[in-house]
Amino acid sequence: MTPPNPRRGADRSPAPRSRKPTMADVAAELGVSRALVSLVFRDQPGASPETRERVFEAAARLGYKPDMAARLLARGRSKVLGVLFTARNPHHVDLVEAIYPTAEELGYDLVLSAAVPSRDEQKAIEALVGHRSEALLLCGPTISEEDIADLGARLPVVVLGRHLKSAPVDIVTSYDRPGAREVVDHLVGLGHRDIAHVDGGSKPGAPERRRAYRDAMRAHGLADRIRIIPGNHTEEGGQDAARGMLADDAELPTAVFASNDQCAIGLLDVFTRAGVKIPEQVSIVGYDDSHIAGLSHIDLTTVRQDVPRLARLAVEAADEQLRGVREPGATLKLESKLVVRGTSGPPTQR
Repeated sequence: MTPPNPRRGADRSPAPRSRKPTMADVAAELGVSRALVSLVFRDQPGASPETRERVFEAAARLGYKPDMAARLLARGRSKVLGVLFTARNPHHVDLVEAIYPTAEELGYDLVLSAAVPSRDEQKAIEALVGHRSEALLLCGPTISEEDIADLGARLPVVVLGRHLKSAPVDIVTSYDRPGAREVVDHLVGLGHRDIAHVDGGSKPGAPERRRAYRDAMRAHGLADRIRIIPGNHTEEGGQDAARGMLADDAELPTAVFASNDQCAIGLLDVFTRAGVKIPEQVSIVGYDDSHIAGLSHIDLTTVRQDVPRLARLAVEAADEQLRGVREPGATLKLESKLVVRGTSGPPTQR
């Protein structure tokens, strides 16, 4: 004997919570066709403003969210830009935030993929390609130039914040050397002579800032005072450098130029905890002017990169490549500017 069907004759009920609501559920909720609901979510003509509002309200009640992948496929083009960034780098986070307005203005969606200690850049990039990104914006990538060139042969690529020699991709960055020279000029102008540099190793921008520091020190007649301390673009790198200086038998420098803000904040933390007065005993200067640099308890003197402009140029460069306006390979560079805050001042007499 066939068991009775408990659903036969029952009133229509909302989609069970164990199943994700669909476009058909939205249509059934309103008593309209699925095709009409599809028009609304694809932003196509054919539905009145009142109907559109009812569709969105019903979708919100049911918890329905349009399938982004299906919408992208329906467009023919994905209109998606993939963005690679380092999750722990505040400068990259600032860039990502600034990329959104221009992307939206030009009609692009963004897919973000972060490089973290447990997930390298190659995996993060392949994830972006797998999400049908039409072009990639790479924030300070550390993969080899050959890998970037190979990637540029597959789809349009824009590299932010790294100088490349010959990869056929667009580059958007700041002039690092003038900014670093301005740091040394500022410190020498305050009366400093013992100015050390904690470098960023092979990280993007670090070689240029290191060379500029050397050149500026020589230009001020301080070649014999040049002191480069190995580091990297992390707080841990700055902390290690500070501990090394404190453990050294030599006197502390009166000023330290860190290769980026994160490194500078690591220096600031260790020196402050050790009782070193900033800036009276040691002035500290960073690079990037990330959002954390201006916090009241940090108040870091640093070199500002024009993040909103860098982001706009990067999105526009990707758009130009996608529209076939020009071939890849453009290099766009912006000026940087020293921002003087509370971590730099005249040295005390020794």
